Amino acid sequence: MKSNISEQRSISKDLWGMTGLIFILATFFPSSVMAEETAILNSGDTAWMLTATALVLFMTIPGLSLFYAGMVRSKNVLSVLMQCFAITSLMTVLWVFYAYSIAFGGEGPYWGGLDKMFLKGIGVDTLSGSIPETVFMTFQMTFAIITPALIVGAFAERMKFSAMLVFMTLWMTVVYAPICHWVWGDGGWLGNKGILDFAGGTVVHINAGMAGLVAAIILGKRKGYPSTQMPPHNLGYTLMGASMLWVGWFGFNAGSELAADGVAGMAMAVTQIATAAAALSWMFVEWGKHGKPSALGIASGAVAGLVAITPASGAVGPMGALAIGFASGVGCFFASTLVKRLLGYDDSLDVFGIHAIGGIIGAVLTGVFCAESLGGAGFGDGITSIGSQVKIQSLGVGATLIYTGIMSAIILKVIDGIMGLRVSDDEEMEGLDLALHNERGYIISSS
Repeated sequence: MKSNISEQRSISKDLWGMTGLIFILATFFPSSVMAEETAILNSGDTAWMLTATALVLFMTIPGLSLFYAGMVRSKNVLSVLMQCFAITSLMTVLWVFYAYSIAFGGEGPYWGGLDKMFLKGIGVDTLSGSIPETVFMTFQMTFAIITPALIVGAFAERMKFSAMLVFMTLWMTVVYAPICHWVWGDGGWLGNKGILDFAGGTVVHINAGMAGLVAAIILGKRKGYPSTQMPPHNLGYTLMGASMLWVGWFGFNAGSELAADGVAGMAMAVTQIATAAAALSWMFVEWGKHGKPSALGIASGAVAGLVAITPASGAVGPMGALAIGFASGVGCFFASTLVKRLLGYDDSLDVFGIHAIGGIIGAVLTGVFCAESLGGAGFGDGITSIGSQVKIQSLGVGATLIYTGIMSAIILKVIDGIMGLRVSDDEEMEGLDLALHNERGYIISSS
């Protein structure tokens, strides 16, 4: 009996000794202890992030590709599909070469440096939180793919394929990757200020939308616009593409938690709620204004809602999602119709009206509905009020608009001066499918 008591006391002393050692290590060497705690692979998180990565890639090919292809004229359908496919390939290579390093390689306030060029230091066992860094890198790669692909809709039917490739290369290098680091990279200046951009309101949508507006203005209007009617040639494609975007967006938003947890679950829920609200609000406003609801309208409204909830998806609750959805549906409808007509620019597929305006609405309202008193998850680090959070959100919006606008204009002007941006009048009239690719999207036989 005495022997058992003695053994128990010995075990108890050992446990207390281990506890004390852990306490001392955590107190004097917290970073090493935390690194050991966090650097553990979680198979559930990894499985979810593999799925989310595939969903986000699915958004570009085939989702966005079909969404855009259906809205252009039949003589240009193949050119839009080709552009999205080529961008997917090009951005993948650039991301591996250096863009991932610029975005996530270091801790500078404006860029991440080149230490991870060619994915240096990333191996089978390298972790990013609870998932392999290879998975994190590929997930972020899919964001780097869809963002420049969104810009295609603004200059559809009139830009040279060669000029497009050069523009996208330079734009990824000096615009997307640095802004990505500002918001999501270690040490990024906007992230340090407490901006809430869960899945890319500034990084993806405002960024692409502003670049699209600049491209549309610099290239000029399509021949015959706006006097000549240029209706979508296949709204079936557009609705299928919008449906794929809607499904893929769950990977986009819920995947941005980088874990299979409650935040990811809420991000998925609010994504569905906001999208449905925006689709209905666009449809009803259009119905009241024009007398009939359109398939293009409800699809555009859904995308507007997806865009607007993107920055908010990890920070707002269901009622905040409803408000953001309704606001984005109405706001993007008027931006893509009334405002576009008043200003007179030819943004072929309303990239600015949906992505930039939707992103702005979502980013600013994130600062409102993130408040716990309104059902949200709380403010960013160091922020204590709705007013302060909205101020930081607006700073992020303004910085993105200004930097993207200026840099995109410079890139486009340089390319135009060296090799030209726009196809010839004859090529535009013939259609880019034949003129640039010597192929047709459709071959109709009389037999």
